[in-house]
Amino acid sequence: MKKAGQGFRYRMGLLSVAVVLAVGATIRPETADGFYARDDFSKVGKIDAHIHLSSADTTFIRQAVRDNFSLFTVNVDGKTYLEQRNLALAHVKQYPRRVAFATTFTVSNWNDPDWQQKTIADLRDSFAKGALAVKVWKGIGMELRDKDGSFVMIDDPRFDPVFDFMAKNKIPLISHQGEPKNCWLPVSDMTVGSAKLYFTRNPQHHMYLHPEYPSYEKHMAARDHMIEKHPNLIVIGAHLASLEWSVDEIAKRLDKYPNLAVDMASRIMYLQHQATTDWQKVRDFLIRYQDRILYATDRGNWEGVYDSNEALNRELHDTWVSDWTFLTTDQVMTHRHVVGEFKGVKLPRSVIDKIYRKNAERWIPGVAKLQ
Repeated sequence: MKKAGQGFRYRMGLLSVAVVLAVGATIRPETADGFYARDDFSKVGKIDAHIHLSSADTTFIRQAVRDNFSLFTVNVDGKTYLEQRNLALAHVKQYPRRVAFATTFTVSNWNDPDWQQKTIADLRDSFAKGALAVKVWKGIGMELRDKDGSFVMIDDPRFDPVFDFMAKNKIPLISHQGEPKNCWLPVSDMTVGSAKLYFTRNPQHHMYLHPEYPSYEKHMAARDHMIEKHPNLIVIGAHLASLEWSVDEIAKRLDKYPNLAVDMASRIMYLQHQATTDWQKVRDFLIRYQDRILYATDRGNWEGVYDSNEALNRELHDTWVSDWTFLTTDQVMTHRHVVGEFKGVKLPRSVIDKIYRKNAERWIPGVAKLQ
């Protein structure tokens, strides 16, 4: 397979894995690879690279074992961020071959003069205890404010020492900046049903109604600038890097930033939406950037969300099977949040193996320990 920029290599820490920039690559014929079938779902070892274990209950993990998944649980900033870390450590201790975790850091003390030193010290402690990555949340850019009341964006130079520390230690950054572009559109123009439902019920979070907040474009520009400033930092753009509305826009960033990968957490329906009108483009994108995409769902076991453990099990299993069907078969499908039918993209077996496991192992050093 011909690759533009051949010869550029990005060292991936302990695994010493070279991720080759797939710019202008010729789509590889899939006939030699073969394909998985829908019934192969439980036979293949997989990693869900972005989930949230938010309680001590192990129902989620036990369902993952039944469905042959390992889990990468991601902590987020908030009042409970230390509790989340302790929960993650407890789950890792009980299921060391099934669960790994990403820590986070708090910005609740952002305006303290020693914020940088305290943050780096806290990250050192998390890494010593087994954290494999760091998550930064959308609160940076949407909630965090300076002393003068202005919004703090992710490219603020005060973050630089923290990101430099992570780059030096080959610790990946899971970057969640902004929201889906739908958040800045009128409800009538939103592309998927889940966005229409959520922002109708939560107008306080609907940025279209709050022009005083940073624009979608400002969020994307700040995130891109942060990546540009830190070319040696491994960055995983959560939720398709908040560019879920256009595979072309994701491709532009992947072409420009060889240290960037994306996870699919809670955004596969946006690929399905695009597949209703341009199936070939979606499929070609997934094949062309097969080394830069991590399977993930953003599912969690938040207390009070599910009526029973059985309901949680059913939701997880149905989501995982539906995604597998979309990615491995050419079955005609529907989704409750997508208008119209779409066809599965039937990716070659070798591409599926990367998206569901190998890419997580490459981009998150240490994940390979999971079975």
